[in-house]
Amino acid sequence: YELLAQYQSLVEIVLLIEGDSLANLASNAGNPRCGSAATTAAYSAGIYYAVDRFKDLSVTMYLDAAHGAWMGWGDNLSKLTSVIVNVMKGNIVHLRGFATNVANWQPVGIMCPFQSNDGVRNLYCTNGQNRANDPCCADPCNSIPNGNVANNELNYINMLLHSISAAVPGYKPHFVVDTSRNGVPNSRSDCGNFCNVRNARIGLLPTAVTAKPDLVDAYFWMKTPGESDGCTQVLPDGTACNRFDAKCASVDSIGTRAGEPRAPQAGSWFDYQIKLLVSDPA
Repeated sequence: YELLAQYQSLVEIVLLIEGDSLANLASNAGNPRCGSAATTAAYSAGIYYAVDRFKDLSVTMYLDAAHGAWMGWGDNLSKLTSVIVNVMKGNIVHLRGFATNVANWQPVGIMCPFQSNDGVRNLYCTNGQNRANDPCCADPCNSIPNGNVANNELNYINMLLHSISAAVPGYKPHFVVDTSRNGVPNSRSDCGNFCNVRNARIGLLPTAVTAKPDLVDAYFWMKTPGESDGCTQVLPDGTACNRFDAKCASVDSIGTRAGEPRAPQAGSWFDYQIKLLVSDPA
């Protein structure tokens, strides 16, 4: 706090608050690691405190709101909206808005015309003709026929805008999108595979020039390209990884093909990955 207070008049400061926890509270409440009373209380109090602490400084704050490939399913978006509103209370107005696609692979895409029967879900691409002919309905994860109409981040943002604005009248959030690794829309054989994706490439360079400047403030690299998402079962030094996630053994993950190096712990530098990210698509 003291450091930000010292420099707030000299540079523009933007804070991205949290990562994944509110989305986990919304969609994984049945998982004891995500939905226990202690975990829920800790995240709720911690995120509220962070925004409350910094709200009087000259800073711009965005709260992590996951991504469309996660929150677009079922009633996840309405649950996320309820969690955000309940956690933030009156402090939601101190948020400039929300950050989406953090550390994920969703394409930015094109925003579709908004056609809804509930004021939130956009049904435009459920029309077969639109889905076949309009580029805004491009659906690399084949999510639309399975019930998720948030086929790209701009369509997800439009739904999130409507959901939050309905819950908090008079509040119009703005958004930033992580484009650090979403340069190839169909980089995965299964869009549930999230770990060290082999065919992913760098996305749009960070910029404040966006397709929807009245709504999207910037495309930004929130996940540092080259940081590992998680480890292979055996670490590069030959020892067992005690934080191994089975998703890091998916067919799309680096380290599962002959000749590929093992992946280090999440957050560690992965030199092989950054070289793939900046290479020409396969």
